[in-house]
Amino acid sequence: MLYFTAVVEVEILSKRNLAILLVVITNLLLGFELGIYYIEATKPRKVRVFFGAAAEVPEQEIVKLFEKKYGVSVIATFGGSGALLSSIKIAKTGDLYIPGSQDYMEKAVKDGIIQKDTISIIAYLVPAIIVPKGNPKNITCLEDLAKPGVRVGLADPETVCVGGYAVDLLKHNGLWEEVKPNVVVYVESCSKLANLPVTKSVDAVIGWHVFYYWNPNTTDIIWIEPGKIPKIAYIAAALTVYVEDEYAAKKFLEFLTSEESREIFRKYNYFATVEDARKYASNATVPLIEDP
Repeated sequence: MLYFTAVVEVEILSKRNLAILLVVITNLLLGFELGIYYIEATKPRKVRVFFGAAAEVPEQEIVKLFEKKYGVSVIATFGGSGALLSSIKIAKTGDLYIPGSQDYMEKAVKDGIIQKDTISIIAYLVPAIIVPKGNPKNITCLEDLAKPGVRVGLADPETVCVGGYAVDLLKHNGLWEEVKPNVVVYVESCSKLANLPVTKSVDAVIGWHVFYYWNPNTTDIIWIEPGKIPKIAYIAAALTVYVEDEYAAKKFLEFLTSEESREIFRKYNYFATVEDARKYASNATVPLIEDP
């Protein structure tokens, strides 16, 4: 009887010890999970964004406002959309890709480097002819770019979205072969293209309409006849497949499409809606980004 009682007491003690051990293990695991959560919640957040240079000025302002409002650092790289796309593909890095037009976003979709369901349009653009202040060559239309002695500047159509767009625009109007001999320089970014008429290095460039508003004191804008513009360009943003901090990246993407950001784009004369853009390109299409 004494032996039986001792065995029962040992079993009860063993069960009690096991229960205590389970409680200790559970608390340790809970503490570990809470520790991980605390580290994740308090670690500095950052987002790496590759911006096409077509909207560098408003996007810089949006970045500063976002950082101030949410405490998330934005590592911004600006450049030609094609060059940036190559960088993302080679380095397999970057949280968001924001090219200067939909053409390069479509290439990114085909290359499988962005999450297609996250694509969001943030602004619209139309092409225009930008000339030095005073318009010394008296350029009034696309046809004038083919006149003898007119020096034309374009962005590189292979790496800069507005360059490819300009070539397509001229081809659409049957003018590419006539204008091509007058092209004296191809540059590698929107900012360099916008600066050509400022320095009077050329007599005209085909760029986005906003280039004029970047330098209103040193350039003039020649609006292209609306019926001659085949398509409206837009700036879209999307998460890449290499995103590291998805929460922070989605937060920035949401902010880019917020009314706060739209107002910043409007301030710098970007079109915030397609209806605004259609006033200058009434018959133009808005190309969809197709599946690969």
